[in-house]
Amino acid sequence: MTDSKIRQEGARAPAASSALVSGPGAGAALLVVLLGSFLDLLDATIVTVAAPAMARDLGADDAQIQWMIAAYVLALGAGLVTGGRLGDRYGRKRLFMIGLGGFTLTSALCALAAGPGTLIGMRAAQGLAAGVMVPQVFGIIRASFAPGERAKAFGAYGAVQGLASVAGPLLGGLLVEADLFGLGWRTIFWINVPVSVLALVTGAKVLPESRSASTARLDLLGALLAASGILLLLLPIIQTGAWGWTAASHALLAAGIVVLVLFLVHERRLTGRGGEPVLDPALLRVRAFVTGLSASVLFFGGLGPFFLTLSVYLQVGTGRTAWETGLVILPYAFGSIITSGLGVVLAAEAGRALLIAGSLTVAASQVVLWAVVRGGDDPGYWQLAPTLLIGGLGLGLAAPVLVNVVLAGVPARNAGAAGGVLSTVNQIGGALGIAVLGTVFFTAVSGSATGTPGRADHGHALGIVLAVSAVLYVVTALVMLALPRTAAGDADR
Repeated sequence: MTDSKIRQEGARAPAASSALVSGPGAGAALLVVLLGSFLDLLDATIVTVAAPAMARDLGADDAQIQWMIAAYVLALGAGLVTGGRLGDRYGRKRLFMIGLGGFTLTSALCALAAGPGTLIGMRAAQGLAAGVMVPQVFGIIRASFAPGERAKAFGAYGAVQGLASVAGPLLGGLLVEADLFGLGWRTIFWINVPVSVLALVTGAKVLPESRSASTARLDLLGALLAASGILLLLLPIIQTGAWGWTAASHALLAAGIVVLVLFLVHERRLTGRGGEPVLDPALLRVRAFVTGLSASVLFFGGLGPFFLTLSVYLQVGTGRTAWETGLVILPYAFGSIITSGLGVVLAAEAGRALLIAGSLTVAASQVVLWAVVRGGDDPGYWQLAPTLLIGGLGLGLAAPVLVNVVLAGVPARNAGAAGGVLSTVNQIGGALGIAVLGTVFFTAVSGSATGTPGRADHGHALGIVLAVSAVLYVVTALVMLALPRTAAGDADR
């Protein structure tokens, strides 16, 4: 639940032009950017708890449930690197305000969606808006605060991320159950609007402007090719239940591979002309970076589908309410908060060990949870909560330091670009995980011998996901053995 912090670790070089803030204005400016960051992570977690209610109300099928989450994550990942460079070039305040304004509008449109297709489209648009807004948060803090105040600002930033991870499942469950004004799940999007408007009005007055001296052209074609290739790969996987594996499905997979090859060819040519690509091909020759990409895809690929399938199991399989589901998931957030600070402190001395320990701890928690749900009985709160707490402890050890450990093996001149690409890959890994493991779950549920899936069917399906995910986290730990032993310091970046 701390992956929003990871997205922003690929900070670029300090701004060529900036205005430092101090006094009351500094507090107000920090509050504005923290609100934007809070809304992004809150929206990613709150929808998972509300997904079953959204599906019931809109008549969404299994694939559409996956797209409601994956569309946001994929669009966010597609926009991060380009969004950061837009801020560097045209002004971080300007792009933050544009992204926040877009996030406000698309939140309202999500709340007004009349069908699953419309909601999925608006979720993608919301993710793109967040992809413009989120990279500016880290850049504004680094460029606009004096060194003595910067550490305090980042400390407040980390606290807000922890708060969002706790608030997401609780607020999602509370709003769905409260059914304010008969709006049900729609309130999870409406709540963004007044908070975002307040941030927009305040930000226009207090945020300082900053930008980079770089005048390199944006690699829009590269960003489009990368996003299109990933989408073509995800589409037939998520739609397996509806389409089956037809000739068209195989054609889409082949097309996705071709587009990604074209992406790499384009990036090489752009680099040869002295441009700034989305992905510098030279990074693919750095062992630590390639290993880090693999570890990130595996690690973050397990988180999204875990929370989605657990939420569906708890609400549809065991009959819990959205509020009760939020309470069950809450210990995972608390566990992450408990160990995340420890991970950051120890990263400079034992970064790789923390990553391996965190991955194996997550794997162990999923094995225990598999044993709890596989029998078909309805597990009680105290059977679920301790296991989820353990999983959160593992997440907190690994997630906050993964990018910095990978960057320790990357030449300093490439650290900014590598961090941005890794941040994007985290999101792509989440989308891939939702596509693959989400499809495994829903396929297993729909294969019920009775024709009407019940608690045992949902428990069996969740058990399959947990078993596969546990194996993947063990593999992730083995991959992490090839990463640098310690994390890169801020000075190294």
